[in-house]
Amino acid sequence: MLLAHPAVLEDLVERYKALAVLRADQGSGEARQEFEDVAYSLCLATGTSDVDAALVAASHRLPGARTTDDSLLSA
Repeated sequence: MLLAHPAVLEDLVERYKALAVLRADQGSGEARQEFEDVAYSLCLATGTSDVDAALVAASHRLPGARTTDDSLLSA
C-alpha cells in the first residue's frame, strides 16, 4: 500500500477539522462537497473506508505521534 507523505496527511487533517468546526456538512452545497472531498481524500491517503478511522490512522503517522502515543500502554 502506498503511504501519503506526513505533510499531506497533516494538511488533510487540518482541513477536515476546520471544515468540521465550521459545520460545512450543514452548509451550502459547495461547502458540503468540499467536506466530503476532504473526508474521501483522507480515507484514500490512509487506506481506510471510514473518516473516523482515517483520522486515527493519520494521527499515528504524523510526526511526533509515537512520542506521546500511549495507545499501546495497558490501563
